[in-house]
Amino acid sequence: MSAAEVSCVLLADPHHGLSEGVRRLLATTFDAVVMVADEVSLFESAGRLQTKLAVVDLGLARGNGIELVRRFRASFPNIRMIVVSIHGQSSVTRAVLEAGADAFISKRAIATDLLAAADAVLMGQRYVSPTALEG
Repeated sequence: MSAAEVSCVLLADPHHGLSEGVRRLLATTFDAVVMVADEVSLFESAGRLQTKLAVVDLGLARGNGIELVRRFRASFPNIRMIVVSIHGQSSVTRAVLEAGADAFISKRAIATDLLAAADAVLMGQRYVSPTALEG
């Protein structure tokens, strides 16, 4: 499956200013980008939409972000999940991937890495921002 075969992507980010920029970037590749700003809306929208891709800010979690990734993966095993975070340390990257994310992107690398990550995960591959590997 490629990005061209996925018409809708779910974007979950509590920071409206940043999420609007990410939405515009995703809109260059996907027909529709559905934005949500909290955990409840993420799970409700993922259950309702026919999407194959979710981009989720780790800061969306009301508590433990890694637990959010685990719950999302358990609830929606067929949705590819890209996690973005300001925390780019290798320990965070490793924990996110072990919890079930398909990709991890450092927020400082969204502009350069997000579309490449989307392509990779939709083809069944994992993706990690090179900047996340530095920390």
